[in-house]
Amino acid sequence: MTGWRPTLARSVVLRRDRFRRTDLLVLPERVVVLSGRAADVLRLCDGHRQVGEIVDELTERFPGAPVADEVPRFLNRVREEGWLR
Repeated sequence: MTGWRPTLARSVVLRRDRFRRTDLLVLPERVVVLSGRAADVLRLCDGHRQVGEIVDELTERFPGAPVADEVPRFLNRVREEGWLR
C-alpha cells in the first residue's frame, strides 16, 4: 500500500444527505450509508495524498484514536469493494 494515493472510483460519488444527516457513497444502482468517521477518511482520498499522509492528517484531527491501524485496513476493504482506485 506504500505510495498508493487513493481516490474514489469514477463511478462513485461521496454525498451528504442533509435531510437524513448522513454521508452516502452513491454507486451505480446502489447507495451505501457511511457510519462513524468513514466519510472523514474518504474525503481525504483525493488522489494526491498517500495513505501515510491521510493517516497523519487523521491522527492530528483525532488524537488517541487507533488511526494508524484502522485507516489502512478500512481503505483496503473499500478498495476491494471497487469503490477506491
